[in-house]
Amino acid sequence: MKSETSNEHQKKSSNDISCGIITLSDSRKSEKADLSGQYIAKEIETRYTLKARKIIPDEKEDLIKSIMEMINENIDVILTTGGTGLDSRDITVETVESLFEKRIEGFGELFRSKSYEEIGAAALLSRATAGIYKKTAIFSMPGSPNAVKTACNIIIDELPHVVHHIKK
Repeated sequence: MKSETSNEHQKKSSNDISCGIITLSDSRKSEKADLSGQYIAKEIETRYTLKARKIIPDEKEDLIKSIMEMINENIDVILTTGGTGLDSRDITVETVESLFEKRIEGFGELFRSKSYEEIGAAALLSRATAGIYKKTAIFSMPGSPNAVKTACNIIIDELPHVVHHIKK
């Protein structure tokens, strides 16, 4: 249920939003094999503009470079999938959080709450984060297709509202 203020902000927001997707994976090398990236792309393309899509290895330098390239292309929202687990190669959360000028705390909290409803206590392993860097929203979610669906259900409809505020 949205508040009156939230509804007013949503009305003032534009759907003219450009998005980029970054999949972090040491095993998935093609868009065809990247089911999570495909799902995000499909969701984005129904409402907004998908301006860039990359598949990169779980490497901090590659992630920072990809984010900077997308910001230089004036992308409003970057969605990352993968690299959020507890393995030593999973570097997404630490990397993006080191860039954030502001955090969107509610995304990770809501994501874990929804995940708990779906998968139970295994949601403790679900690391997701979001924040703002150089007037660009960055949402990082796990790499499993089910986790991506859960995250997109939280994110997609709110993007105009988020972008409206960060561009002020």
